[in-house]
Amino acid sequence: MSTADQGPWWRGAVIYQVYPRSFADGNGDGIGDLAGIRSRLSHLSALGVDAIWFSPWYPSPMADAGYDVADHRDIDPVFGTLAEAEALIAEAHALGIRIIVDVVPNHCSDAHPWFQAALAGGPDAPERELFWFRPGRGPNGDQRPTDWVGEFGGETWTRTVNPDGTPGDWYLHLFTAEQPDFNWDHPRVRAEFEDILRFWFDRGVDGIRIDSAGLLVKDGTLPEALAGRPHPFHDLDGVHEIYRAWRRIADSYPGERALIGEVWLPDRDRFAHYLRPDELHSAFNFDFLGCAWDATALRRCVDETLAAHAPVGAPATWVLSNHDVTRHITRYGRADTTFSFAGKREGIPTDLELGTLRARAAALLTLALPGAVYVYQGEELGLWEVEDIPPALRQDPMWERSGHGRDGCRVPLPWAGDAPPFGFSPDGATRTPWLPQPAEWKDRTARAQTDDPHSMLELYRAAIGVRRTEADLGDGTLRWLPAPDGVLAFARGPAFACLVNLGTTPVPLPPHEARLLASAPLDDELLPPDTAVWLRTRERPADPGAAPAS
Repeated sequence: MSTADQGPWWRGAVIYQVYPRSFADGNGDGIGDLAGIRSRLSHLSALGVDAIWFSPWYPSPMADAGYDVADHRDIDPVFGTLAEAEALIAEAHALGIRIIVDVVPNHCSDAHPWFQAALAGGPDAPERELFWFRPGRGPNGDQRPTDWVGEFGGETWTRTVNPDGTPGDWYLHLFTAEQPDFNWDHPRVRAEFEDILRFWFDRGVDGIRIDSAGLLVKDGTLPEALAGRPHPFHDLDGVHEIYRAWRRIADSYPGERALIGEVWLPDRDRFAHYLRPDELHSAFNFDFLGCAWDATALRRCVDETLAAHAPVGAPATWVLSNHDVTRHITRYGRADTTFSFAGKREGIPTDLELGTLRARAAALLTLALPGAVYVYQGEELGLWEVEDIPPALRQDPMWERSGHGRDGCRVPLPWAGDAPPFGFSPDGATRTPWLPQPAEWKDRTARAQTDDPHSMLELYRAAIGVRRTEADLGDGTLRWLPAPDGVLAFARGPAFACLVNLGTTPVPLPPHEARLLASAPLDDELLPPDTAVWLRTRERPADPGAAPAS
């Protein structure tokens, strides 16, 4: 039984993120879809994951890869139909896999019916109260209402044109101009999203991932964002009332429905406020994702993460990659192994062999830490960031705004075969994948790695399998063990230990009963650099319910 089933599932689950456009293409148009996902559920079942989190699959003009949602209660035709989504949920449940959907409450698409009505109705349209429409500054109103900088960089206000052709008010968008921000001070907005939650819970969804969870509430006086003053739209206290209402809805459904926040906050105490017992169940740990491959830094990050979660009784989460960040195999193969959006860069020399070695060790580290673990699609295949996508083929709006983009971690997965599309699309497909796949991925397909004991895929399968059988893994606590400099060593319970050598020289293994799993071959009783090992440190006590040995 999975350790995630010993308490609320979300406290210790292994959760796999599916980016629908890039997972599997069922109809041959070069874009991933629900039919493709359903055809590959066996892969996720064999991997052993407890839940799948789907990035947005809703109707959208795709100005920001589906995070510009036009309707939260339907499926974009490029992905399939609502009936297919319902079938997918049922099929995953039959395999023992829970479902998490992405809800985007900060903003919508400019194609959303509310926003279209706000534009068509002119300055007096009641729908304008559902967004942030404001007159401009200056004698002619031709200056933006504020100088706020957007989450992608760049300006945050776009001016409208009145129905009579004259310049109109401005509307706020913290992301692209195609993503107008909702006004969460309006009760109709709150009621709408509460109904959206019920819509998906009614269809059997087990969890809601909340995009940009800390941005919903704005200071209506529109102050500028100045150092030393409260930020006008980051982490305002009013957001917690919203999530308390959402928690009451989640708790009203059977089966432990979970709310999971995307919360980017440097202040750990403020971060923990989102995880109070009557708010969100968990939130992403981005400090760990951006941490350097360094023993001191990682231990500090683990300690501070666990300390921040302890007062509110919430489980930590551990994540190495997602659809927004440079894949960690690439990051770990560089001289600077950290990640931040401000420093996101491409074309820096990368040692992929070293990055892969470290990524294998990182997999065992994360799967041994207390709490839940997120696995981004392709991570289990050892995929690297694709950084040579021609500019003409890039689709991420961040690329045009900042000169760096997220397409490189969104390249379609390789499933089988020796050449693109590597089974991503069915045989005979007439369209190529929406982003080009490297020819070098022929050795990283799921088929090529299956039954190869040295492959990344089999390492993940084995590690998740051990995690399911070890009573002390998943949710719980850890105890640091004495270790040489550059080595992380900790115990989970009385009989399990994880060691990760982040130093430059091999180190001896401590006394142990057995080796459960290693990320790379060991040199007798030595743990090489950039390698992790799971150890049985003493004989496990007998199961009191088991029959005596003969």
